[in-house]
Amino acid sequence: MFDFNEELKKLPQSPGVYLFIGSAEEVIYVGKAISLRSRVRSYFTQANLVDPKVRNIRGTSARFEYIVTDTEVEALILECNLIKEHQPKYNVLLKDDKSYPYIKVTLTEDFPRVFSVRDHVEDGAKYFGPYTSSFAVKETLEQIHKIWPLRRTAKKITAGVPSGRPCLNYHIGLCPGPCGLHISKEDYGKRVTQVMDFLAGKQDGIVKRLEVEMQEAAEAMEYERAADLRDKVAAIRRMNENQKADRISKGDQDIIAFAAHKDEALFQVFFIRDGKMTGREHLMVYGVEGVENSRIMTEFVTQFYSGTPFVPKELILQHEIEGEETIKSWLAAERGKKVTITVPKVGEKHKLVKLAHNNAIITLEQFGEHIKKEEKRTTGAMSEIQEALGLDKPIFRIEAYDISNIQGYENVGSMVVFEGGRAKRSDYRKFKIRTVSGPNDYAAMQEVLSRRFRRYEIEREEGTAEEKAKFSRLPDIIFIDGGKGHVSAAQAVLDHMGVKIPVCGMVKDDRHRTRGLLYGDIEAPLPLTSEGFRLVARIQEEVHRFAIEYHRKLRQKSITKSVLDDIKGIGNVRRRALLQHFGSVDRIKMATMEALTKVDGMNVKSAQAVYDFFHINPNLK
Repeated sequence: MFDFNEELKKLPQSPGVYLFIGSAEEVIYVGKAISLRSRVRSYFTQANLVDPKVRNIRGTSARFEYIVTDTEVEALILECNLIKEHQPKYNVLLKDDKSYPYIKVTLTEDFPRVFSVRDHVEDGAKYFGPYTSSFAVKETLEQIHKIWPLRRTAKKITAGVPSGRPCLNYHIGLCPGPCGLHISKEDYGKRVTQVMDFLAGKQDGIVKRLEVEMQEAAEAMEYERAADLRDKVAAIRRMNENQKADRISKGDQDIIAFAAHKDEALFQVFFIRDGKMTGREHLMVYGVEGVENSRIMTEFVTQFYSGTPFVPKELILQHEIEGEETIKSWLAAERGKKVTITVPKVGEKHKLVKLAHNNAIITLEQFGEHIKKEEKRTTGAMSEIQEALGLDKPIFRIEAYDISNIQGYENVGSMVVFEGGRAKRSDYRKFKIRTVSGPNDYAAMQEVLSRRFRRYEIEREEGTAEEKAKFSRLPDIIFIDGGKGHVSAAQAVLDHMGVKIPVCGMVKDDRHRTRGLLYGDIEAPLPLTSEGFRLVARIQEEVHRFAIEYHRKLRQKSITKSVLDDIKGIGNVRRRALLQHFGSVDRIKMATMEALTKVDGMNVKSAQAVYDFFHINPNLK
């Protein structure tokens, strides 16, 4: 049991990112902090209970974790990456995540502007990026405009030609006023050059030049100008706190370090994908007392990557490993491409290893006992299931399936995925049954599995990149929500398609509660108090919840469509506006004419049509 009071006492005063974890081991909120101790504790003060969001986070979290960073800026960017990775329930989520932001400098203009864009086009402008975080870009631009005030308006300004009165930004010192000829094209261009040097990473050169100018201004007793230059230098140095992971490369890397105490070692693995730190994992290793660091690292690397479905381009390690060439050849065969192993002594990669090591020390001190319990709950549970079923191959990935309908109406299927004993929600899939009508769960299950494994064959034949494919990764075992009949139906599909994967049925008792696993017509011996049984129960509950949720959504969509589509003059746009404004069809029915006319896009005629539809037709009152 996670003791919040005790764990709050252990929080460091360092900057970092904190994660609140729900009862199903899902990340429900990610936040950043200048001081982890102060920020996380604030969620547990009486004063903050007035905030509904804080109440919800506190009420639904089973525990919290945190990652220590060196700077607040690192925490900011890591927070953004983790939000994108986990899509937490209580975070404000950016829905349009199709592209990363750039910073654009309009060099084709006499007086260039600097602003953020999402698209990179060939228009003569200079683009910097892409950046991992739109929030970081916004902060950077705000600081740039404070240090080097530049114009922000899009109107055309020609050198030597006045184009109207200066705007408010000029009067408050945020624009040099080129429209009123208050700055020459040459002097303006010097500012733009400094901005581009800064964005190109040439901060040291800028600082040195500004420090020379500051000294000259002080000697000339231009103290106000010297103070301004001093402030610019300080601001540039603050902005130079870039996230280390974003400065290494655009590839995939795992950073691995550990901290040992007596017979135990806690490994910290930082995952960098496409140059962005997207998350971490910590694992306990036992029997390390008196063992050389290189041996400990070798054992971890070989065991960790024999059970993980993804091998990155580069491993960045805290210590050398034994038999490096052999291990690199093995990893390359697993990945299908060359794998590099680096043990850095200096530079940015070394700083990343040091950061991972520091987090390993803190995590071992703070959460060592909890991690042991969590390992029993996840990887330990997987081992128990493997042993109970008598399987030779270790289980890592489980895919579970369920069918949901009401008397055959709106048949849907769901697929949930657990890896290493934890839910992997990014791999969940929904299926709307196409070929089966009526309450035939066996046939519906066969359609779902046929479509799933047909997609596997297509993606394998097309050579689709594994990280971009939806079904390219096969499970180690399949769980079906049902008994012998459901298992037989599923097994028939696999046999027909030539797929050899064990299939189990998650059977229930007379009270509709999980009873155990059916495998080969025999119920596996999983004690009710075992972690393996508890994991099966969690999976069964999750796949059933996911199916019911999808079925309810389709049912509601169908009901909404059938009612509102019958109103003359109400198309898709107005229907969406009505539902967004009122929240449900029932509330639209009860709305007055005055309330209906206040909806975006609704005029008196369309509002009257809606009102009459629900009040004149007696069947819809």
